[in-house]
Amino acid sequence: MVCTLMHKRLAVAELELDEATGFIQRIDNVLMPEHLPVGTCSFNGTVDRAALNEWWTDRSIPASRSGIREALETLDVASTSLLLLRSYGLSLSDHYWICPQGAGFTWDQVNFFDNPFSADMGDVLFGRPKKETGFDFSSPDNTSDGFLKKRWKIINGSRCLVKGGSDPFQQQPFNEVIVSGIMECLGIPHIPYTLIWNDGRPYSVCEDFVSPNTELVSAWRIMRTMRKDNSTSVYQHFINCCQALGVGDIVPALDRMIVLDYLIANEDRHLNNFGLLRNPETLEWLGMAPIFDSGSSLGYDRTAPRIGVERDIVCKPFKQHHAEQLKLVSSFDWVNPDALADIGTLIRGTLADDRSRELVGGDRIEAIASAAEKRTHILRELVMAQQPSGLVSDAEGDVEEDIAADYTPKMTM
Repeated sequence: MVCTLMHKRLAVAELELDEATGFIQRIDNVLMPEHLPVGTCSFNGTVDRAALNEWWTDRSIPASRSGIREALETLDVASTSLLLLRSYGLSLSDHYWICPQGAGFTWDQVNFFDNPFSADMGDVLFGRPKKETGFDFSSPDNTSDGFLKKRWKIINGSRCLVKGGSDPFQQQPFNEVIVSGIMECLGIPHIPYTLIWNDGRPYSVCEDFVSPNTELVSAWRIMRTMRKDNSTSVYQHFINCCQALGVGDIVPALDRMIVLDYLIANEDRHLNNFGLLRNPETLEWLGMAPIFDSGSSLGYDRTAPRIGVERDIVCKPFKQHHAEQLKLVSSFDWVNPDALADIGTLIRGTLADDRSRELVGGDRIEAIASAAEKRTHILRELVMAQQPSGLVSDAEGDVEEDIAADYTPKMTM
């Protein structure tokens, strides 16, 4: 398939895609190199086909997504990368897409921010049978990342992401609501989440924070813009990349993210679930995106006796342990410990109804609340001391593999 890579209304590059695999076979001509996806140029400034292919395939649903194998069989599609071609690579996270040669489509005709999209893909991804006739692949669900079951829906005119949890406790949707409340108390810019139930299962719902005039660029893509040497920490490398791009001071935003992730024992703040916002037309950087996707936290997959065991808790994106990552915080001046006085009440209240308790478990609910209260007490002591533990700029203790969590069911006893 010969096509043009578009950035909103701008033609960026002429490509040839393999219709059997969905991969980019050839880059024929780069028309606007400054609008190429971030991190797809080699360090000498030329477009890197391997990097562009990585960016393109990263747009597809992960092969390990819950239920995706059954969905592909239902759709009679060989791989998730081929689904990209069915919807022209359109997303609700950015403004890139492909226009087949001779198709004559325009951004205003096809984009999902302004135009309706089909619910057919989302239905199949949520385990429903494929429509026998008139199935429509036109959906941003073809470019949704992450391993948990999710879909986009238009609710009261807003583009909303509906996301489930993982077995055995289905806790992530509840966590999103709890963490939203914690960030509200601390005044941290964030995406609010609400909870819905469908067929006896909980789902979190949030509105799309990307708009027709903004797009999200992940930290992973930002960190691909510069070569990292072995002596530079992951944390410092991210800051260096942002500075080189002309982004303003991001340290205060990182402080808030790190403190939050410590409080909630977040285990999956990988490099693709935080990042920067920019204007897709002017390429002006707008700063850090509000915090989103915090569900894999609060001992989401652990039994009650293990929830408070710190050595079990995985940490990302910068250090392997939250105690070490907390040392990166430059200032605690913004933290009001009194705002967290009711964190246990917030957790217990969110999980109070019978359906929630049946899934999460009464003993686990108490363990979750108690562990969060303990971390709040430790944070209070740091704030009262008015001293960060000391900025860590070397690479010692850095995360070695910044990838999303695997939600294969497991029980930690």
